Amino acid sequence: MDLQLKDKVVIITGGSEGIGRAAAERFSQEGALVALAARTQSDLDTAATEISTQSGNEVIGVATDVRDENSVKALIETVADKWGRIDVLVNNAGTSSVARLEDLTNEQLDEDINLKVKGAIYCTRHALPYLKESKGCICNTTTPGGKAPTAGTQPTALSRAAGISLTKTWAFEFAPDGIRVNTVCVGFLRSRQHKLRWEATTKNKPDLTLDQFYDQFNSRIPMGRVGEAREAGDVIVFLCSGMASYVTGTAINADGGMSPVV
Repeated sequence: MDLQLKDKVVIITGGSEGIGRAAAERFSQEGALVALAARTQSDLDTAATEISTQSGNEVIGVATDVRDENSVKALIETVADKWGRIDVLVNNAGTSSVARLEDLTNEQLDEDINLKVKGAIYCTRHALPYLKESKGCICNTTTPGGKAPTAGTQPTALSRAAGISLTKTWAFEFAPDGIRVNTVCVGFLRSRQHKLRWEATTKNKPDLTLDQFYDQFNSRIPMGRVGEAREAGDVIVFLCSGMASYVTGTAINADGGMSPVV
């Protein structure tokens, strides 16, 4: 199946690992030119080299802090100067930060909003002129908790709800320019972030293995297992492909059926 991505220029924030890297691998396999953005250049260089070696297509890494609008502006200018266009923007930067209100600090709240909400706004703002020229597309990574939050999931549920709202708003705003905007609401995946959560848990439960940590979520997932990063990445790539040319303003769950809402 031709996803019509050959020679498309793709920017992926949070692109050096996890969902971002998985999406980058698939975009590159489909012939796209991929720019990875994250904070650590060495991680970007490793990911870019490995992905390019596998696909045979060019991949670059641009150290970027999406919380800093000047850093974002430099990212967009670097990619546009190199390839002359931007076709796809994947706003994927973010970490999992959860707390009950009594435990939530102002620092946690500010960090989450700056990284996930302002970061997406900055990236989209500066990429928009190029996306208008290419009639491109945007995909935001969010979570089902942005639709159906539960206790103790702030500030992530708050910032992800904002991401879903921005998706719908931008879909209306940018449709006249031929730009599509969607979001993938990603459920529980095997990832470095969740491995860090397991490591934190073992401080109180030293005998808990990583497999046992993941197993405790399986009973809450109708498909009976946690997901893999590539399973979210594949949905992102599809939504940004020519096969989804009439899809915009959607929030698609990739969570094994875990969310109580569609």
